[in-house]
Amino acid sequence: MKAADVKKITIIGAGSMGHQIAMLCALAGINTTLQDINKDALQQAELKLQELMNRWVKKSKITENEMETAFSHLHLTTDFQQAVQQTDFVIEAVIERLDIKKEVFRKLEKHAPPEAVFASNSSTIVNSKIAEAASRPEKICNMHFFFPPLIMDCVEVVKSAQTSEETAQLAMGICERIGRTGVLLQKEIYGFIANRILFALSKEAMFLYEEGYADFKDIDLICEKALNHPIGPFALADLSGIDVMYDANMQLYYETGDPADKPAPSIEKKVKAGELGRKTGKGWYNYSTEGGH
Repeated sequence: MKAADVKKITIIGAGSMGHQIAMLCALAGINTTLQDINKDALQQAELKLQELMNRWVKKSKITENEMETAFSHLHLTTDFQQAVQQTDFVIEAVIERLDIKKEVFRKLEKHAPPEAVFASNSSTIVNSKIAEAASRPEKICNMHFFFPPLIMDCVEVVKSAQTSEETAQLAMGICERIGRTGVLLQKEIYGFIANRILFALSKEAMFLYEEGYADFKDIDLICEKALNHPIGPFALADLSGIDVMYDANMQLYYETGDPADKPAPSIEKKVKAGELGRKTGKGWYNYSTEGGH
């Protein structure tokens, strides 16, 4: 199967990543189904997409007709079986926990067509671990989009030892079809490329903050002014979700058993307090006050 042959794509999970990935596919003219078990999550996703696309129309990024056409290609449902029973390609975008992802892949194996290809949008977990739940490892890969997917022009496509070249090239072709730059990783490694580099930066930033060398705001300022980063590591954690960072660190710890891979105490404290970043109004920075960060 070639990317041009893909008639229907299903996105599992309507969270901050899933609904925007679904919109990318719909904007490309692909019949797209966005599935989530939570009806409220689907309603919120639809409202966010309508608001975002209306802004795009006002900024002349797309026409009103293009927006309406895209929404005509987008279908939302809580019915998992209905979402996948006639799909060609599935992108899983649920919470960054291996047990939950494996459960999704078990259900996909049961209800999706035998020829369907499965991709995980996991930002850290290699697809071979998730593929254990299905009996088609050659048709499984990672497609790691970056947040926010409607803005960020990069997708890490990752092969396991069992991923076929046809599957990898299909995923790369879909990236091209939806207007994103796909980069193919020939081997699996936890965290892939971008996040491994980011983890190293974030870990060092957290060490410097917790040891009292500088305030987190000043560490962000140095990264922005001296290293020319568009956003500092603490502000980036707020943007991505501090809980996402916590889950990623915990998954690495489960794999290595190395206490050094556990989330930093400050991260754990934020998660326990429910201060997860922009999505909760407070993380490292306070977004509930006028202007936020």
